[in-house]
Order: sequence, then C-alpha cells, then structure tokens
Amino acid sequence: MANKLHVREGDTVMVISGDDKGEIGKVLEVSPKEGKIIVEGLNKVKKHVKPRKMGEKGGIIEAEAPMYASKVQIYCSSCKKPVRVAHKFVKDGDKTRKVRVCGKCGKTL
Repeated sequence: MANKLHVREGDTVMVISGDDKGEIGKVLEVSPKEGKIIVEGLNKVKKHVKPRKMGEKGGIIEAEAPMYASKVQIYCSSCKKPVRVAHKFVKDGDKTRKVRVCGKCGKTL
C-alpha cells in the first residue's frame, strides 16, 4: 500500500528546509511510494548525459531532482505563507464533497 502525501501534483509549495529554503514552486511529480516530490525550478542538479542516437548531443544539463515531501509545505496565496491543510465538506448541488482549505484563513486551495 502506498503512503499518502500532503501534497498533490499542481500544488504550489514553499520549501521549509534545505538549500532552497524559502523558495516557492509548483509540484510537477509526486512519488508516494518513496515519499518524494519534484518541484519546478527547485533542487537543481547537474546531470552528465551521453548522446544516445546519431546526431544527438551529450553534455551537462541541469534537471530538477526529487526531494522529500516533508521538506515542503503548501503555500497559501492569500496568506502569503506556508500553511497546513485542513478539510471541509462543501455542498455541491445534491452531493457533498471534501475540499482542502488553508489551515489559517480557510480559503480553498
């Protein structure tokens, strides 16, 4: 069974520890099994790439590396702070659905 993470693909997050502390980015990929995420433009590493096909160039490229999900918190655009996620039940027509909200201001994330 896969572990559940507090972040999803497409969330805006702020890094709370490490070299990129205080930086804000969008989650590109989530790996619940490893407990890691890839954030756009953060945790960059240099990767040595070998040319695989004829005409393809090799060299050193910069790529985003996975980081532990525990190093980030969801960023609330209205509070302008990293926040915890709370849940609320919202009535949508005749159905009730569970939505994620900011733990401080209550705005839907």
